[in-house]
Amino acid sequence: MSFSLVRRFTMRRNQLFLLVAGLICSHSVALGQDTISKQLSVSVRQNTPVPAATTSTSVDVERERLYNELAEEFSAFNRLGNLVRRVSTLVKPSVIHIEAHKTEERGGTRESYDEAGSGVVLQLSNNEHWVLTNRHVVEGAKPQEILLRASNGTEFYPEKVLTDANTDVAVMKISQPAIPAARLGDSDSVGIGDFVIAIGSPFGLSHSVTFGILSAKGRRDLSLGAQKIDLQDFFQTDAAINPGNSGGPLLNLLGEVIGLNTAIASSSGGSEGIGFAIPINMAMQVAEQLVQNGRLRRGYLGVTLDPNFSIADMATAGYSNTSGALVKEVRAGSPAAKARLRSGDIIVLFNGDKVENDDHLVTQVGLTNVGDSIPMIILREGKRYRTDVTLTDLK
Repeated sequence: MSFSLVRRFTMRRNQLFLLVAGLICSHSVALGQDTISKQLSVSVRQNTPVPAATTSTSVDVERERLYNELAEEFSAFNRLGNLVRRVSTLVKPSVIHIEAHKTEERGGTRESYDEAGSGVVLQLSNNEHWVLTNRHVVEGAKPQEILLRASNGTEFYPEKVLTDANTDVAVMKISQPAIPAARLGDSDSVGIGDFVIAIGSPFGLSHSVTFGILSAKGRRDLSLGAQKIDLQDFFQTDAAINPGNSGGPLLNLLGEVIGLNTAIASSSGGSEGIGFAIPINMAMQVAEQLVQNGRLRRGYLGVTLDPNFSIADMATAGYSNTSGALVKEVRAGSPAAKARLRSGDIIVLFNGDKVENDDHLVTQVGLTNVGDSIPMIILREGKRYRTDVTLTDLK
């Protein structure tokens, strides 16, 4: 199974299936008490079975009870369906269909093609409206080559495009006051098993809605084909995500954006129930820096980490901790060197957060504000130490 960024493919024919559920009510047949008594009396005298009508009556009553219970359960489930419809109706106007015209060198010749994706309109801290999407959706296209289409059919082009290769996040400035900004949620508060909704343009079918749950958090070791994403902290979802969903919002049932749909794991090129989204807190942090600085000011610690370090190695070293990142090398003059880190140190806490592995620490450092003094807890020679580090800007 391969992991791939969600890109557009063509589809000759679209088939839509509608499942209609109905309730069938049956009517009980009541027999008079005298009639039943006579039938029973005759049955005893003649040593014959009770007529089928008596047995079917009890069966019909039981079936009626089951149908009533089913109707009650359907009513509760239907309320969830109504909620999904209301969220979709509320957020769809904020979702943008993207078509980027690109030109690439292939085999010595320049070839042009269109790539479809999605985006969501958000209001940043400067009170301007920007379309948040994935870098790979618009990379290689100029602003005048990126067609944006709202749910009401309005078409326009972005005024400015800013991207970050470290996280695959991009933002595009727009001047369309009639398009409402979506509401932001808190991706840190999302839990595994929570219901989620994805809106995007799978296979170019704009503003499509799918529904599922959040399957996992903290996916950080994905190999995403030719494009390298250094800072990873993905949500995993089973909501159907296909080529063209890239850059579209992942929502909670409050209609809040909690993620940016980015990639799929697939052996067929289509949805197999394993999709990945950038948590919105992370995406917005990058977006704000892109708007304010023109780029992501990525934090720099100055260490080389051991990617093969495991919990078993931690236990062998005599520690009870279940996670951490092993320092293999400390670069001279780096923030780590000034914080007196050494080769062999195990970093277990960074800025108060547990360090799960080397990939996790790389993401934590990369998204930490440059110039802030950050506390770290390290293990060294069987003892626990605290040190503070001031990160610099990785340029």
